[in-house]
Amino acid sequence: MIEIRPEQPGDMVAIEALLDLTFGPGRFTKTAYRMREGTTPISELSYVAESKDGLVGSIQFSPIQVGTRPTLLLGPLVVHPDCQGQMIGFDLMTQGLDRARVIGHSAVILIGDAPYYARVGFEPLPRGRLILPGPFDAARLLGCALKEGALEGLEGWVGPVSK
Repeated sequence: MIEIRPEQPGDMVAIEALLDLTFGPGRFTKTAYRMREGTTPISELSYVAESKDGLVGSIQFSPIQVGTRPTLLLGPLVVHPDCQGQMIGFDLMTQGLDRARVIGHSAVILIGDAPYYARVGFEPLPRGRLILPGPFDAARLLGCALKEGALEGLEGWVGPVSK
């Protein structure tokens, strides 16, 4: 039995261990990590998946902006390798996206596998409109509108929210 629950401060050690196991230390050089440098994940959008043996999944959303528009960045999303294929990632995304809608966010972006993320409403973003802080495969740049039309006209530099 897997329980999806809000992330707690005491979960961070287990989340980091799960990220290390699944993605390795090279994850910090990826463009998705650079997009959220200097940000703090939004606590009310951070969830974990827990089994009787401990944490088996985690999702976080970070506040970023695209051009001047506030946007969310989904990630990291991680599921223990032994538990992949059990819909845990889907359940974590559904929980986080539903909550993001409720609290008034309008759009989410990520770099990821289009068929996997399409299941929760992500679609490829038009090529050449977003400028990211590092290399990326344009076919993997995806967006999800949490409000009608939220992806229309989304363009510009992607990075942490300006203070």
